[in-house]
Amino acid sequence: MRLLFSGDVAWSTGRKALAEALPVIRRERGPFDFVIINCENAAHGKGMTDKIFGEFLALGVDAMTSGNHIWDKPAFFTVLDAETRIFRPANYPPSCPGRGHGIIERKGKRLGILNLEGQAFMPPIDSPFLCADRLIDELRRGGGEKLPIFVDFHAEATSEKQAMGYYLDGRVCAVVGTHTHVQTADERIMPHGTAYISDVGMTGGHDGILGVSYASVMPKFLDGLPTRFEASESGAAFNGVIVDVDDDTGLAVGIERVKAETGKMT
Repeated sequence: MRLLFSGDVAWSTGRKALAEALPVIRRERGPFDFVIINCENAAHGKGMTDKIFGEFLALGVDAMTSGNHIWDKPAFFTVLDAETRIFRPANYPPSCPGRGHGIIERKGKRLGILNLEGQAFMPPIDSPFLCADRLIDELRRGGGEKLPIFVDFHAEATSEKQAMGYYLDGRVCAVVGTHTHVQTADERIMPHGTAYISDVGMTGGHDGILGVSYASVMPKFLDGLPTRFEASESGAAFNGVIVDVDDDTGLAVGIERVKAETGKMT
């Protein structure tokens, strides 16, 4: 099984970069059994909309994960409740809209998805580690002992992400970090067969600050006053990872970073 995952698709620049990059990456690096993206920043940097959700499906995205910003547009809650192809962090209270885990299927193959959010430097939330224990068991009951399970760990602290990688090593096919928007160079296969990277990076405008234009961010640093963030519209690039999974074990045999400047793609 071959998986393609894109880090946080940020703003309209990220949506355009994704639309441009996906066909090229599919042609040059595919075929992929599943394409997954983190979509929490897709609608003007915060949250999602029904329209954007449909656009991503039309691009051939099979599943979408998210994070703390998925709650920023309450009108999208009905989609979170109705759709099985989009996930919010599972360690929010069960009363929150949507679901944090599930099994997706395509062309006879099945993949478990688990979306978790960290606790360090993040809003108060239940333990992602204990939540993972419970939901991995639930996914196994529904999909079998060899079901590959892909984990998007949306967290701030690298230490917490590494801890999750070791904690789930051998139990899931991949633990990939999102949220910080900067692609790290620590991709590897953990000792017991789990693919890991601290952060897959961001699909969006990289000639700015985390996808936001330099000019709109600097007043906050210089004056400490509220400022309206605007998208960085230049330096558009796709950041993600390709994960190869052994069908017999459900564990990873390879992970590779992808960083493609979309303006230079042919």
